[in-house]
Amino acid sequence: MPRVSVTRDGHTTLTAFDQFVVKLHSRCNLACDYCYVFELRDTGWRSRPRTMPAAVRERVVRRIAEHVRRHGLRRIRVILHGGEPLLAGAAVIDEFAGSVRRALAATGARVELAVQTNGTLLTDAMLEVLLRHGICVGVSLDGDAQAHDRHRGRRGRDSGARHGSHAQVAAALARLDTPRHRGLFGGLLCTVDLANPPRDTYDALVSHRPPAVDFLLPHGTWDAPPVGAGGTRAPYGAWLCEVFDRWDDTGRPVRVRLFESVIGMCRDHTGSSAETLGTLPAAVAVIETDGALVWTDSLNVVADGASHTGANIFSHSFDGVLALPGAPEHGVGSLCATCRSCALVDICGGGLRAHRYGKEQGFANPSVYCLDLTWLIQHIGRRTAPLSRA
Repeated sequence: MPRVSVTRDGHTTLTAFDQFVVKLHSRCNLACDYCYVFELRDTGWRSRPRTMPAAVRERVVRRIAEHVRRHGLRRIRVILHGGEPLLAGAAVIDEFAGSVRRALAATGARVELAVQTNGTLLTDAMLEVLLRHGICVGVSLDGDAQAHDRHRGRRGRDSGARHGSHAQVAAALARLDTPRHRGLFGGLLCTVDLANPPRDTYDALVSHRPPAVDFLLPHGTWDAPPVGAGGTRAPYGAWLCEVFDRWDDTGRPVRVRLFESVIGMCRDHTGSSAETLGTLPAAVAVIETDGALVWTDSLNVVADGASHTGANIFSHSFDGVLALPGAPEHGVGSLCATCRSCALVDICGGGLRAHRYGKEQGFANPSVYCLDLTWLIQHIGRRTAPLSRA
């Protein structure tokens, strides 16, 4: 649970970070058409170094250790991200992971290292580097070959046609599933696409024997809603309900964070504190390749630069970022009147902050996925336990 302070009016303020997303590389070798970094409003990546320079990496490690000591943190997570982080190369990853381990060893904190990758560069040699440092591997996969390759691949230089990446990712997952590397497998990350049959998508993901699967809703706002959302329909909620039923009916063979979070909060409000659900803020600091410290970069779907803080790893500590004006507000008190009066507010928490945005009211709206989240929460509540406030 993140460290927070709560005011009388229900606003929640984060007091310490325990997750650090480090953008080791600012580019990607794929051109996924729903990518919020390269395909939507963000242009900041164009002016940033491709690979995080050594001086920036060194300062990041020092700042993390400083933050851990100041707050007496017992457990933190450092996530290598991008772009595609494996583009940074084995030498950079080896050096950075070793530096993190050495710097945090004296603090007494448990350090979990992870990488989120598209899988195309997950070679045997790269896996050996990750194994050396115990780096947990999350891989993005959207289902079977047809489902995955619809959005995730490269564009041809001449024709612009998309060349899918599913075959490469499947081969990487097979390497990850060997006895030597199986312990590194953290799970699969799937972006929901209404064009993909939900049960078939789930079955395709589970066929790779992941320990966990997570589902992401495609980013959108009230000004640019996702395909099929809005009106009186809840197509994304219905899609996820079908997946939930398949997962539940087959004995829940893998962990699904979204579903487990809803179940926990339906029962006793002990679910995830991630930014997608619940009223607590995600305690995540994001560091770009040039050392810029930004709010969660999903905010860049709102407007170019919406995640920018103006702070840098050289000019600000992580505590300094938390003290900056303009930090995203969290908690029930930060939600619109519609959300505050909803019986499900303690479970959904208004959904992802970026998904609430509209030009007229700013973030003072329900999520563009409000009906979908309601549909899913009520469905899970009916199947597992009575909703505490329904």
